Amino acid sequence: MSDHDAFDEAPCLPFGADEAPARPLAAGRLPSYIADHRRRLRGRFVAGGAAAMPDYELLELVLFQAIPRRDVKPLARLLMDRFGDFNRVLTAPRERLIEIEGVGDAVITELKIVEAAAHRMARARVMRRQVISSWDAVLDYCHTTMAHRETEQFRVLYLDRKNTLIADEEQARGTVDHVPVYPREVAKRALELNASALILVHNHPSGDPTPSQSDIDMTARVQAACAALDLTLHDHLIIGKSRELSFRGEGYL
Repeated sequence: MSDHDAFDEAPCLPFGADEAPARPLAAGRLPSYIADHRRRLRGRFVAGGAAAMPDYELLELVLFQAIPRRDVKPLARLLMDRFGDFNRVLTAPRERLIEIEGVGDAVITELKIVEAAAHRMARARVMRRQVISSWDAVLDYCHTTMAHRETEQFRVLYLDRKNTLIADEEQARGTVDHVPVYPREVAKRALELNASALILVHNHPSGDPTPSQSDIDMTARVQAACAALDLTLHDHLIIGKSRELSFRGEGYL
């Protein structure tokens, strides 16, 4: 039995005031209380967009496709309780999602499709554009892709002579408070891409973007490697949950 099937046959948790209690499903037919609830949610989304819905209801909309014949409100609330918010549900690693009763391959695939779509849209706003003129979009992209991760990720944004973003590459992944970075490899990759400048970006899963001493030391080593090859290190951004820190802005560079 798949996890998907297991959820289909599990008893429902308590419903909200606008929902009928669980009842046996007729084969091949969606119960009217589920169909009506889904119709109401979809109607509210069409009328008011995401701003008209709390996170758990937006998550319900995502789960509709993965679990077509069951009320998904209990699962949406369970996911929200476990991970905290909509973004953290989408970015949660598979090994943690699969621990949730009712989550199987179909649910995980649906969540990861939405996550990938959000990343793709944010990335499209910054690629092949001048970083200086699209700085807000760059920050938005970094927050979208990194702010809610549970482990550290290190990325490098490579720029050409006109400061146009020509490549965005993940260099390494680490633990909750450390990620290995190899300055020579960062600089070498810049030469392979014919880049003239770069921006370092990594996240702090704790949510606090204050740099550690190891962050400061690593940045100095990357800057030295870049200087030796006539490359410019424009900045190092540390992405927290709700804000970012710029090494350039804070005087570290």
